Amino acid sequence: MHVVVMGAGVVGVTTAWYLRQQGHDVTVLDRQAKPAAETSHANGGQISVSHAEPWANPSAPLKVLRWLFNEDAPLLIRLRVDPAQWRWCLRFLLECTPARTRSNIRQIVALGLYSRRSLGELRQALGLRYDNLQKGILHFYTSDAEFAAAREPAQVMRDHGCDVEIIGADEVVRIEPALRFARTKIVGGSMTYADESGDACVFTRKLAEAAAARGAEFKFNTTIVGLDHSNGHICGLRARTADGDYVTIRADSYVACLGCDSATLLKPLGIALHIYPAKGYSATLPIRDPERAYTVSLTDDEYKLVFSRLGNRLRVAGTAELNGFDLELNLVRCQAIVRRLIELFPGVCEPSEAQYWTGLRPATPSNVPYIGRSAYQNLYLNTGHGTLGWTHSCGSGRALADIVSGRRPEIEFSFTDGNSNVRPTPHTLEPVAA
Repeated sequence: MHVVVMGAGVVGVTTAWYLRQQGHDVTVLDRQAKPAAETSHANGGQISVSHAEPWANPSAPLKVLRWLFNEDAPLLIRLRVDPAQWRWCLRFLLECTPARTRSNIRQIVALGLYSRRSLGELRQALGLRYDNLQKGILHFYTSDAEFAAAREPAQVMRDHGCDVEIIGADEVVRIEPALRFARTKIVGGSMTYADESGDACVFTRKLAEAAAARGAEFKFNTTIVGLDHSNGHICGLRARTADGDYVTIRADSYVACLGCDSATLLKPLGIALHIYPAKGYSATLPIRDPERAYTVSLTDDEYKLVFSRLGNRLRVAGTAELNGFDLELNLVRCQAIVRRLIELFPGVCEPSEAQYWTGLRPATPSNVPYIGRSAYQNLYLNTGHGTLGWTHSCGSGRALADIVSGRRPEIEFSFTDGNSNVRPTPHTLEPVAA
């Protein structure tokens, strides 16, 4: 069948790849000129199954209150007159119970393990290179309370197959000697040896080239305006081309991989996706002193930052800011990222050489994405991956391709299937403003 994939970020491109592998005619649409030009462009670079504890957990409400007016806080909610933000925050609070946290960890780990395995198979089959390293991910803690609190979720992850090992401070420095300058701050850590790192943008663009070589069609500079429907089916997609012309594209099935814009596009269809932009930042710096540079990918739990080695560059990313669709670079938050890098690894880089970036992560309150069929029979969802889009991309793309093909995915996951959270209302579709 002919399938249109909406979005050419890492999730959209992996979805297109697996759909094409299953024999479908695939067209990918994106408003940018290249793949991975938005949220997938300069993210943290981690394939982190071990990053499975959701933001919504029992300790989160007090932390969020403490951080509320702190400009460089790891999670900053800028309260707005925005009903979508308030609804998202309310659902976030409902996800903070111990039972919901355990359930969400189970979902996130299951998808992460499947996705990491799928990425490994894809990398081997295509010979892909994207500054990838298979050296694991090391979480380190500089707070006794945070280290103690990490033990329970780590056990839940182990119960579901993620090989998280709790380790002492000396072992942290043995695994990553570059942390020796911060040894007095570190109280312990956890290590997941099977996790990985790499450049998500390079990966996405190389995979898009491979998909195109196998017959997938990519249409860039094409802005999706709206979807037309009739009798529970999508019967056309309206888009604006680079020339300003409006076209209607028809296919057998459609897949929404538009990140934060998925909720906006699908709302006129009566589909309510609880996705809100979580603005993240990254800094990329050339290495000045290789002897002081880390090679193992790291997670700084206290500051909610991740560190990846991308060849001769260091990538540091993190923080989350709920401030609508604002994409302005906040230099206070950017500089806080580099300040922490230099504090941990003095002399490794020159701060003035930092290249800053910001992007909008499509966050759900639970951190569990929407994957599966909507209540429209030929409209599918693969969106809402939050900070784990790169981690979950291959697994969610592969599973979604199975669902579109009428097959049962290999993983145990609560896929959407026209449930009450994404059910259309019986109103006539109103035109979406261009």
